[in-house]
Amino acid sequence: MTSPFRIIAPKNTDSPILLSVPHCGTAFPPELINEFKPELIHAPDDTDWHVDKLYDFAAEMGITMIAAHYSRWVIDLNRDPQSKPLYTDGRIITSLCPVTTFAGLPLYRDERKEVSPGEVQRRLTAYYHPYHQQLATLLEERKKKFGVALLWDCHSIRQHVPTIQADKFPDLILGDADGTSASPGLIEAALGTLDHSGYSVSHNHPFKGGYITRHFGRPAEQQHALQLEMTKVNYLGDDETTLHKERSMKMKKLLIKTLATLQEILLTPR
Repeated sequence: MTSPFRIIAPKNTDSPILLSVPHCGTAFPPELINEFKPELIHAPDDTDWHVDKLYDFAAEMGITMIAAHYSRWVIDLNRDPQSKPLYTDGRIITSLCPVTTFAGLPLYRDERKEVSPGEVQRRLTAYYHPYHQQLATLLEERKKKFGVALLWDCHSIRQHVPTIQADKFPDLILGDADGTSASPGLIEAALGTLDHSGYSVSHNHPFKGGYITRHFGRPAEQQHALQLEMTKVNYLGDDETTLHKERSMKMKKLLIKTLATLQEILLTPR
């Protein structure tokens, strides 16, 4: 079986920062592919298109990246494994194993209303737990080496998703589970860099970090987590699918500056 993730190792020195890209996958396992509607899965719309490519500078900074192989429509790596909802404000929330797109379109040929409990467990074992176990291992390695670790969870979204909120999203949304997933110093440093970028920035609204941020963010254990959500038009073309050279380069410069600032703080002796 193909691994549910790939690791992009650093080219030189190591870093206490780990990048996670849980929604860039576009593949569907052979045993499942014929169950989905073919007109949807040839270009799965809820994909965080090319986010792994946007962060391709990470290896040069000594930062390890882990990126998902399979589509979030197979299983969503950023959801609670018990499928507990992340938000309770009435927005559409796709489940651990979604049966519709964010737009509400049925994903499966049979238009099922749910994935069976047995199949959910199989997907947890085959695809979900290996990704999360690898995150835990990589974070522990960084804590042993540096005494501290930061998980930066990388996401993107269409500029306008009416089923989540009526208005367009801001350019950048930093999530830290309402200040609980990272230290105040790291949060302030990230926000300070993003706020002076010329992009519109929001903090914990409408996204405060998904399950990965909330689960792995344990600042009392010197294990921090932050989620950055960005609207796709800031690095993709107007189709929100293909990389845009100028837009992606501008965004990369900001991401490099932000991660370099955080890395300097993490490496400063305490």
